[in-house]
Amino acid sequence: MNKLSFLTFFLLLCFSSYAQDQRVADSLKIIYKEEKLQGTEKLELLKGLSYNELIDNELSMAYVEELIAESKEANNQFYLYSGYLQKGNKHKSLGDYEMALESFFLTAEIAIEQENISNEGVSNMVIADVYAALDNFDSAQKYYNKAFDLLRKGKDSIALASALLNAGDTYFNNEKYVKALAYFEESGHIFNDLNHAVGIAYNLGNVGMVYAEQGKDALAEKNMNEAIIVLEKTKDYYPVSVYLTYMSDIYQRKGNFSQALKYAKRSLDLAEKYSLKEQIRDANFKLSELSDYNENFEASNTYLKNYYLYRDSLSNIESIENMADLRIDFEVSQKQTEVDLLMEKQRNQKITVIATIIALALIMVLAGGLFKRNRFIQKTTAIIKNEKERSDNLLLNILPEETARELKDKGKVIPKKFESVTVMFTDFRAFTKYSQYLTPELLVKSVDYHFSKFDAIMEKYGLEKIKTMGDAYMCAGGLPFPCEDHAEKMLHAAFEIIEFIDKIKNDEVRDISSFDIRIGIHTGPVVAGVVGTKKFAYDIWGDTVNIASRMESNSEPGRINVSEITYELIKDKFDCEFRGEIQAKNKGMMRMYFANGLKNQTITNLQSKKAI
Repeated sequence: MNKLSFLTFFLLLCFSSYAQDQRVADSLKIIYKEEKLQGTEKLELLKGLSYNELIDNELSMAYVEELIAESKEANNQFYLYSGYLQKGNKHKSLGDYEMALESFFLTAEIAIEQENISNEGVSNMVIADVYAALDNFDSAQKYYNKAFDLLRKGKDSIALASALLNAGDTYFNNEKYVKALAYFEESGHIFNDLNHAVGIAYNLGNVGMVYAEQGKDALAEKNMNEAIIVLEKTKDYYPVSVYLTYMSDIYQRKGNFSQALKYAKRSLDLAEKYSLKEQIRDANFKLSELSDYNENFEASNTYLKNYYLYRDSLSNIESIENMADLRIDFEVSQKQTEVDLLMEKQRNQKITVIATIIALALIMVLAGGLFKRNRFIQKTTAIIKNEKERSDNLLLNILPEETARELKDKGKVIPKKFESVTVMFTDFRAFTKYSQYLTPELLVKSVDYHFSKFDAIMEKYGLEKIKTMGDAYMCAGGLPFPCEDHAEKMLHAAFEIIEFIDKIKNDEVRDISSFDIRIGIHTGPVVAGVVGTKKFAYDIWGDTVNIASRMESNSEPGRINVSEITYELIKDKFDCEFRGEIQAKNKGMMRMYFANGLKNQTITNLQSKKAI
């Protein structure tokens, strides 16, 4: 069975002195129906209802939306934070990770604006939980570490324990069991000191899962049974469903397949009843495995089909890309806020310095104080300079240096025509068909691995990456700074890409899928400029781009197809094979050549640096 991303943010409880309990929601509904409460009392009622309603997800979300709307109308940031936090929790429990992340970033912004360290720590924790659910371990650990620092400063013991528990669960999902148990031990001490029953139950269950993975079945069963008893009383069924699936694993190892089947079916029943997509996925996988063992192949295929259905609904490439954009937007906005605050401090310090100088003319005794203030201003200026450099570097990751400078100086970029530019397209053969057999996570990881190497090769030869489109990669030479040998550099880069692709196939890089690649190259005039007003993109246009694309589509796996114009520029140094005239879509018959390598078989060092 695949490792599930089991996160325990439901005990979050930094904004509440109690854990989730359906019985509390049932009691509060009576008060809600009376419609007598107004103002802060009504906001508190809506918060309690949305937080404790565990059975009816639609009803809970309705309470959340009402809480957010009422908080905005009352301009109450405290309850607005609670509303977005619970909205993110609900979306995550339903497998809507993109919507969950969007809500959690909003809670972080509110907490920062309110200078509430504890709430900011909780926001970083739940953001980390989403990345952990997507198996993005590096991002998850980054946000967990920020959460630990903030929550220790804020002295919020329950939230800190929850963050430690969730971080331990992330290590558990990455099979780092010793580290996971260390986190669980620390969180368990805190929950026990606070006599927090639900927290203790979660901790017991998670430790039980580690024991199950380590083959310590007796300890695992004992821990998870104790956790299930407590959590069933509060009707917190997600962890119960998870633990039941692990109990099924234990009895399968014992050879008691009838009992293993009962646990798995009970897990699926709970998950389907309460729309717990992650556990519906994992319970179906377990039932498919057990049915297959019992030679009930029809049931096994049905469960396996449902597993793939829920697996694909929980994760897809577009959502991953959108969530990456959300993270970047949030972090960039935070950096801009920091720069704005530093600039404001600088202005305030200048006013202070002027006042100090006037006072110095009257009272020389203040000379020492003025000296200290001047040193502080120098430090502040240095900080602002460093932040500006970081902001500039971020822009340079998006645009060429000359273009980025023009955008900063003039606020816009004037399109430019380049008379001679070499454009290259690469494409993975049968990518769409092949990707159907890969998980979205492995697909994205493999494409990123390939394109990261392509980026390094572009940097090596002084070429400019333009953009990626799915599995297609587009780059150009001879811009934004014209040069004479851009065609030769592009051919060297193309051969190095082919060499890299062959190396992956031969070395069988772990956890990376290899692809066959086609490459097409053409040289001619283009127009280059920046599109967009917020998320800038440097792009090129012209018939040269279209012809380069046609060169790629008419190439063959592992070959470099060049146009006649490019051939004329490189033929003295590269051995080329004439293919004849070939029909190109919307272009008619075109003369094409396969580039086979350098004539002297010696690769000249054409590395260059971009002009400064």
